[in-house]
Amino acid sequence: MLRNLAIIASLAASPALASGIEITVAGEANGVIKIDLLEDVAPKHAERITTLADQGAYDGVIFHRVIDGFMAQTGDVEFGKQGGNARRAGTGGSAFPDLPAEFSDVPYERGTVGMARSQNPNSANSQFFIMFEPGYFLNGQYTVVGQVTEGLETLDQIKRGHPQSGSVAGEADVMLSVKTTD
Repeated sequence: MLRNLAIIASLAASPALASGIEITVAGEANGVIKIDLLEDVAPKHAERITTLADQGAYDGVIFHRVIDGFMAQTGDVEFGKQGGNARRAGTGGSAFPDLPAEFSDVPYERGTVGMARSQNPNSANSQFFIMFEPGYFLNGQYTVVGQVTEGLETLDQIKRGHPQSGSVAGEADVMLSVKTTD
């Protein structure tokens, strides 16, 4: 009994369970997606997302790459703002430097949040993606930064893009607001 209480107390104190973000989505999808950030797994990446959310940088950023059965990508705070040049969305980052990879053994399951990057493993910045389905081929290749805890039904409603490229034609769904949570 005491051992179980100690485990529960350590989990309650864990940063992975203590902080996250809440994304209000609008477009074809309308609702809220809540994400626990895994600060113990990817502390630098979790801190970056928290910092950008606190600055309001993610507010108004579109889901620019959405592939059915795979993932929805967003977070380009430089070029991905709603009403901006959608062709450039996905090519930018933030004013902060790129982050070194924080690869882990956490698998890519439905609802896992990973950091987007270029071919360089140490190039993640502000963009992230949320998995529609498991994608084990990503394991150990992309930094896992969080897990959806509520709002998978909202995630499932996000407007899909081209089957190959994921580019969203017309009006893309948008993160109206991204707020940090305790």
